[in-house]
Amino acid sequence: MPQNPFQVATVILAGGQGTRLYPLTLHHCKPAVSYGGRYKLIDVPISNSLNSDFRQIFILAQHLSGELQHHINQTYHFDSYHPGSVDVLTPQQDEVFLGSADAVRKTLPTLLRSSADYFLILCGDQLYNINFQKMVEFACEHQADVTIAALPVSEKEAYRMGLLSIDPSKKISAFHEKPASREEMKPFELRESFYTAKGLSVPSTASFLGSMGIYIFTRDALIRLLKEDPGEDFGKHILHTAVQKKNAFAFVYTGYWEDIGTVHSYYEANLVLTESNTGLDTYDERNPIYTRPTHLPGPKIRRTQVIHSIICEGCIIEAEEINHSIIGLRSHIKQGTIIRDSVLMGNHFYMPPLHQDKPLTYDFWIGENCLIEKAIIDEHVRIGNNVRLINQNKLSHYDGEGIFIREGIIIVTAGVQLPDNFIL
Repeated sequence: MPQNPFQVATVILAGGQGTRLYPLTLHHCKPAVSYGGRYKLIDVPISNSLNSDFRQIFILAQHLSGELQHHINQTYHFDSYHPGSVDVLTPQQDEVFLGSADAVRKTLPTLLRSSADYFLILCGDQLYNINFQKMVEFACEHQADVTIAALPVSEKEAYRMGLLSIDPSKKISAFHEKPASREEMKPFELRESFYTAKGLSVPSTASFLGSMGIYIFTRDALIRLLKEDPGEDFGKHILHTAVQKKNAFAFVYTGYWEDIGTVHSYYEANLVLTESNTGLDTYDERNPIYTRPTHLPGPKIRRTQVIHSIICEGCIIEAEEINHSIIGLRSHIKQGTIIRDSVLMGNHFYMPPLHQDKPLTYDFWIGENCLIEKAIIDEHVRIGNNVRLINQNKLSHYDGEGIFIREGIIIVTAGVQLPDNFIL
């Protein structure tokens, strides 16, 4: 990969509470939530940065950051032959990060110790395969102070994103964060001629340009904008000022991108991995998604019908059927059980370590003759025999003792034990 003459530091925002992803964020910060059976969400932006040869990475964390820091320390190692760093920055003393821009502002003295000419700002909970070298080259060519990655989206998707208007040179002329009405969206609507003139292949329903929450700032522009605008958030505050006062351009991207904002989006982004190559590409050896090495054996599968599923390392599968599901690391599923349309996050170990202050008295498995459909099972869960997780009353929302339903999806949170014959 050709080297860019400018130095780039990556800043990954990982501090939000993830309230829309609750209860998956009951025990994890959002970037530390398991994905695809063996990864953490944070692995995706880190891997994209490393694959782009941007190896100085800062992660700004706040909510439940301990697990995240442990994963980073266990996963990302560098040496004198392959230099780099992944540093986790958290609020100091009584400080609190009030938003994305506030987090960068409060850690700016540390960030500026880097010799970076550009700062690449990413979210810790998005899925994509992007070569950021191309985005930096675009910023250099256009002499942009600020560059926003933009995705062609439909009207339905546009409501949850910042919308951009651009001129023929791709300079941003207007920006609106998460429009509340069709009237607010109308000035940002794109005509089909926009795509044909630029040779872009996009869905026919894509009629807006939405901000992907991926930004490149020059060093000087970042310093000045954070000083001139006291706003707490990039989308709500800083980007408006950037468009008005600075040279802001849009880098148009047309590949896969998903923001893990809700339980439903998390669920769909996992299961799409079992279906086709339209989701995140985890099979590209030239641009791998890095994660913590496990040194586990391949899965052991006995007399089980497996259909359109991913079964990760270290699993012991004795089930009757696994269909359209992801089975995470070290999962043990016993005889007669049927699992359909579900995501099992797996386990960090087969049995709890004895040195815990309050050691768990059980190992982790899914018992015999269970039926589990449209569910997300968090880490270190034990499910008894003859359990039926089928949402029998077709509920959209439910709060129970460690078990929930969101958008019709059953969620069993970390560490829960479900007794024999339990039914939901």
